[in-house]
Amino acid sequence: MAANLYTHKDSNIRKTWFLMVVFLVLIIGLGWLFGFVLQEPGILYGAVFLSFVMNAVAYWNSDKIALSLAGARPASLQSHPELFRIVENLSITAGLPMPKVFTIPGGQINAFATGRNPQHAVVAVTEGALQKLDKNELEGVMAHELSHVGNYDILVSSVVVVLVGLVAIVSDWFMRASFFGSGGDRDDNKGNGLALIGLAVAILAPIAAMLIQLAISRKREFLADASGALLTRYPEGLASALEKISQDGSPARFAHNSTAHLFIANPFKGRRGVNWLTKLFMTHPPVEERITALRREIVT
Repeated sequence: MAANLYTHKDSNIRKTWFLMVVFLVLIIGLGWLFGFVLQEPGILYGAVFLSFVMNAVAYWNSDKIALSLAGARPASLQSHPELFRIVENLSITAGLPMPKVFTIPGGQINAFATGRNPQHAVVAVTEGALQKLDKNELEGVMAHELSHVGNYDILVSSVVVVLVGLVAIVSDWFMRASFFGSGGDRDDNKGNGLALIGLAVAILAPIAAMLIQLAISRKREFLADASGALLTRYPEGLASALEKISQDGSPARFAHNSTAHLFIANPFKGRRGVNWLTKLFMTHPPVEERITALRREIVT
């Protein structure tokens, strides 16, 4: 467990650049294929241009976008002294710069971290979490979020979301162009075959990209749980907080599909399942599995 917080930073930095390259290649490949099938080279140029623009947006503005969608408000030492001291103490323990701290209106227990690196990180916690969690539980939650910062998960998550969206946009271009009759004079069997391949890729590419995103999201939650327990040296604090989260029925006004994966727990309530297909499309691993893993650390 001791290796989680301190050795995964470089790995996740490499993973970030690898993912960016993979998605860029995927987007350029889709642009080439769709442009070839439709005999519209402009699709390729547009895909390349958009990929670079949206990568830049993801890198520089992911925190602002996430905070805006969540309706988050800046917190201060004067307005939230206990929260500030918890975050400050954990940041010192983890060897991280003090992040900006925000609160999110609403009664649901939840929190997230975002930003492009530890020097520009933000942690946000709901008012519900501040009201319903005791100090040890709140420390566990904030340690989990700071672990995302220390592990560079925040950048991985932000970049992947934007690039998954871009895959969907490029695929949507092809679908619209196909239905509205763009495709030149390609009416032979070869052309029809290419069109069918392009249509299949247009349908499957966004699904594949989304599954990659969700798999990365679930994996990093387990890592952040373990790293958060390392920070506090008290896994039960986070385990107890996750129990309260699983029992909390408060709705979330801030819930958006584009940012749900950022939170410590799925902000959409009532979407649980145990079969493999349901798990495949979940943004988070089941809370019960996370609690079991944390309490296994206490026993061992």
